[in-house]
Amino acid sequence: MPTRLVDLSHPIADGAVTTPGHPAARIGWWRDHAATRSLYEDGTSFAFSHLDIIGGTGTYMDAPLHRFPGEGDVLSIDLARVTNVPGIVVDGSGAIGPDAFEGLDLAGRAVLVRTGWSARFGQADYAGGHPHLTADAGALLAASGCAVVGIDSPNVDGTATGARPVHTALLEAGIPIVEHLTRLDALPQDGFSFTALPLPFVGLATSPVRAVAAVPA
Repeated sequence: MPTRLVDLSHPIADGAVTTPGHPAARIGWWRDHAATRSLYEDGTSFAFSHLDIIGGTGTYMDAPLHRFPGEGDVLSIDLARVTNVPGIVVDGSGAIGPDAFEGLDLAGRAVLVRTGWSARFGQADYAGGHPHLTADAGALLAASGCAVVGIDSPNVDGTATGARPVHTALLEAGIPIVEHLTRLDALPQDGFSFTALPLPFVGLATSPVRAVAAVPA
């Protein structure tokens, strides 16, 4: 069946801050074309990018190490959990409880929570009062056998307090989390596949991802 790809990742520019208080992304050149022309034949030059970013930049994935010292980093995540996974979209707003997921077949699926909050990405009010899952919803998902959980807001947990029960439940169950998704409005509720691959760096607790959905054309 023909498919089209929907990019679910926020683009990140030099100086971008994903979460207030976290370092800005620094994207530049180690050597640009002008600096390399003398190294090659006439008319030939190359540019080499330099990145200085934290793992939690843009659309990113949390591994168990993000929550639990000594647990698996992003390289420990089974790629089968995050590559061409059958997806399901669940709509919600505010504090999203277990009722939003009850009765759905979630086992082995990428559960993407669509709140519409991604429209505020980069704005001053993006990080405050965002939609999130309740502790009971996190417990339901952790027990569901789902492959991965994603949300188009800053955090699967509420951030008004220091409690993070959803991170705790999901990552303890080995279920990776993808936060700061976007363009979930372009997805059907069902019938698509989801891919989000972390960078292959040893020791990362969180990693930027290029998240995409393959949707029937």
